[in-house]
Amino acid sequence: MAATIFAPATAPGRAAIGIIRVSGPAAGRVCEALSGRPPPPPRRASLRLLRDPQSGEPLDRALLLWFAGPASYTGEDLLEIQHHGGIAVLSALLDSLAALPGLRPAAAGEFSRRAFLAGRLDLTEAEGIADLIEARTRAQARAALARAEGALARSCAAWREAILEAAALLEAEIDFGAEEGDVPADLAARAGALLDPVRDAIRRECARSGAGERLRLGVTVAVTGPPNVGKSSLVNLLARREVAIVTPLAGTTRDVLEVDLELGGLPVTLLDTAGLRRAADPIEAEGIRRARQRAEAADLRLFLVDPETLPAAAEAPVPRLLVYNKADLRPPPPLPEPAVAISCRTGAGIGDLLAWLEGEAAGLVGAAGEALFDRARYRAALTEAAEALDRAREGLAAGVETALPAEDLRLALRAIGRITGEVGAEEVLDRIFARFCIGK
Repeated sequence: MAATIFAPATAPGRAAIGIIRVSGPAAGRVCEALSGRPPPPPRRASLRLLRDPQSGEPLDRALLLWFAGPASYTGEDLLEIQHHGGIAVLSALLDSLAALPGLRPAAAGEFSRRAFLAGRLDLTEAEGIADLIEARTRAQARAALARAEGALARSCAAWREAILEAAALLEAEIDFGAEEGDVPADLAARAGALLDPVRDAIRRECARSGAGERLRLGVTVAVTGPPNVGKSSLVNLLARREVAIVTPLAGTTRDVLEVDLELGGLPVTLLDTAGLRRAADPIEAEGIRRARQRAEAADLRLFLVDPETLPAAAEAPVPRLLVYNKADLRPPPPLPEPAVAISCRTGAGIGDLLAWLEGEAAGLVGAAGEALFDRARYRAALTEAAEALDRAREGLAAGVETALPAEDLRLALRAIGRITGEVGAEEVLDRIFARFCIGK
């Protein structure tokens, strides 16, 4: 962490304001090299002319903000340069920084990684920041912001405190108990009163973590069916833009096309798949194989038919919504439920289709807005902690030697500690921070 790093915190382009951050022990010297003056007072903006340290050429007139460590995001001295956005200005500033001794470009997520190592963030808050950057919908952003602001960490801290208190009771019995191996009834009751609410809360979080993960990753909807029934037309209609090629030729779609959109405030990924038929060539056959594979793994399936291919409805995967397209050409006969008749040409029935999708997606996500533990690693750690607490309660109730439930409580504490990074963080650091963009 001794090196001083720099990176743009905004992407280059046509933005009115761009930001470059510099973090590390040389940040103050960078301020002097660019502006000819020491850093401004902490957290007070200072407008200064910036020059190339080698040639003296003016680069930009920018706002400088100084955050003295450890009271900064990274816990180090940190300089923020708010410059006029644009590729030319940004490039000139980055070239000047790269030429200064002791500076290097930041790696992806390195600012947040330094914040974690300095104790300014825990792993759950860092992951919340990454999720907030990647959020596609308001629901995702709300859940990510709650984690970034420490809601998950506070839950873990409260659980750890209760488990530690129960563990202290058991350790006192081990150290000072009159008879080894005999757990007093009042001790078991007192420890149980502390542990039972924690175990119940952890079980609740485990139960709804799947819905939280689906909210974070999005609900996948596979659009399947025979060739030329309007799958790509429907995807374009729902996406409100031309994302899929539409032709009268069968087999146009060869690979699985993914389109992200928001339905009812929830993230949805549409999968436009190859038409299901006997393939005419190896490339189409591979597309059909992938279509079947993705459809089987999708959360929801739309199986499209038209007046000519209606018999194929019997082959529709379950669960699914049968979608009868081209209803403007021929009204549908009675259809097996659930089904909806639409016309991609006129838009008829699309409202009913969207209502079904929104209702099913909401059912899958459920109470995900309350689910903070929305990752597989969280779920694994919570399950391990709950099982350890179960063993501890059973041991206390059975009157086993106190050292055994005490060890189970230590295992529960370690499992919860892995969530926030207090224990075993090295295993997941690279994987977590590699997801960040440069400058975060």
